Formats: sequence, structure tokens, C-alpha cells
Amino acid sequence: MKLLMLGGTEFVGRAITEDALARGWEVTVFHRGHHAPPPATSALHGDRTAPGGLDALAAGEWDLVVDTWGGAPTAVRDSARLLSGRAAGYAYISSRSVYAYPAPAGQAEDGPLVGGSADADSTAYAEDKRGSEIAAVDAFGDRALLVRAGLILGPYENVGRLPWWLNRTARGGPVLAPGRPDLPLQYIDVRDLAAWTLDAAEAGLGGPYNAVSPVGHATMGSLLEACAAVTGGGAELRWTDQARIAEAGIQPWTELPVWLPEGEQHDYMFGGDVTKARAAGLKCRPVEETVADTWAWLTSLGGVPPQRPDRPVPGVDAEREAALLGL
Repeated sequence: MKLLMLGGTEFVGRAITEDALARGWEVTVFHRGHHAPPPATSALHGDRTAPGGLDALAAGEWDLVVDTWGGAPTAVRDSARLLSGRAAGYAYISSRSVYAYPAPAGQAEDGPLVGGSADADSTAYAEDKRGSEIAAVDAFGDRALLVRAGLILGPYENVGRLPWWLNRTARGGPVLAPGRPDLPLQYIDVRDLAAWTLDAAEAGLGGPYNAVSPVGHATMGSLLEACAAVTGGGAELRWTDQARIAEAGIQPWTELPVWLPEGEQHDYMFGGDVTKARAAGLKCRPVEETVADTWAWLTSLGGVPPQRPDRPVPGVDAEREAALLGL
């Protein structure tokens, strides 16, 4: 297989590139040149948001294009149009954020969607992802695979959610553990996302798929207990009622990464139906493996993970955490 990876140097794109290389595929990485792509790839440079930014893709043919773009849909529109006659398939890494909020637990791929346009400039994340889906389908039809990922964790994470919990438990002491430990989570290890995407594309699948673990594949407790165990910092998890956290003004998801309180938000993020993707071969590794491998990668960086400049640095201030815990 010949793969054209649009991106391919960070997190999801890097995991997909490395998986393709492990399969013996021939991989071309098209990127802006800000980060080095994995060894054994061919590199093409361009900025999809700039005039003439796709010139490096004017020639060439591929079996598959994978695109992780999260900005203005016009970038996907222009790329997909340019490549539609020279690539057999187009896999777009989308998001479950394309579903209209609120969405009930158990919603499948046929649920209501947000609005979006292939011709739109960047507006908001959900609408940008939906517009990009439309752009991919407009150019590739049923050859477009729409991979609607949920929360993504694992090595190379550049959003900082799991790395924050790992560093926090490594410091030890009493740790603010939000809600109840048996609260179910739904996420996907970036390497499982990569493997399924390439398998599905190679099999010629098209259309939308919720690519995330089954509900309850892990819980908030199993995730944080795995963090405490692998870091060995002597962390003491202090489970705290969500009402107390709200009263203290500590924000879920950003100040307490991964966690959402029970209710609409939790059902929306952690309640998707994944029957379709599992029937198409999606497999998810244990949370303990994801945590351990992310910790090994993080320690190789001296505990300082990369951080996307367009995302807030996650985590609650130590003084606010201590105050809530009465320390």
C-alpha cells in the first residue's frame, strides 16, 4: 500500500504513520516542516492554509490518503478535490463532536449532526470537523471513511490530559479524584485508532464509524489507579463528590482532565454506540497498557509532554486542589 499522510508528525498522525510503516507500506508525509516525520518516510512540505500550499501534491498517486485536519474545512475540500482522481480512498479522522448536543447515551452513527459546510472558514471545532467530513465525501463519495474518534489517549499525546494525571500521581500525596471510581469512560488508545483506521481503509470501508472503546472499557477509577501504580509516587486517591467539585469552581475536563460529571455531558462524551466499528474489527487494549506506555514515553521526555498551542494547558492548581481536600 502507498499511503499519503496529511500531517503525520504529531500524536494521531504520527501513530498512523508508524503503524503503516510497521506494515511495510510506502509512506509519504505531507507537512509544514515544523516537526521531523518518522524515519523511513518520504516528506513533502506545504502549508494547506497558504496560497499554493498544496503545490507539492500536484503529482503522485496513492492507495490511501489519511487526513487529521481540525481547522477550516476548506483545507480538506481543496486537498480532497486535488487528490480524488489519484487516490483510491480517503480516511478523515473526524470526531464524535460532530453529533448535535445533547446526545443520549447509546447514540449510533445515524444521530443528529451539527451544521457544517465544506466551504467554511474555521468557526468552531465541531462545525469544522463536520464541514471537513462533507468535503471528504463530496470529493471521494463512498470511498471516504469518516473516523469519528472520541477521547484519544496514549503515547505522543500533545493535549496533555493523561500526561497531567501521570505527573500528578507521580508527585504523590493526596490526589483529588473526581466523582465516583466506577464512573464509566469511553476513549481510544491512539495506536488502536491507527490500526483500525488502516485496516478499515485497506478493506475498502466507507462512511461514518464511531471509533472509540465500548462504554465502560475503563472507569475513572481504573484509569487513575493505573496512573498511581505505574508512577509509583505513593498517590492517595481521594474520591470527591461532583457537587463539592462544582461548588469549589473547579472545572471538569480542563482542570480535571478526562473527567466529566454525570449527566448530559457525560452521556454525550462517554456514551456512544460502537457496534458498527467493533463489527468491523475494532479492538481496544487494556487501560493499564495505555497508561504504562504513555508513562514510559513521558519519562523519556523528562516528564514534559508536547503541548498544542491551540489548546489550554490542563490541570488544577495545586493550592486549589489542596484547599478542596482540606490540606
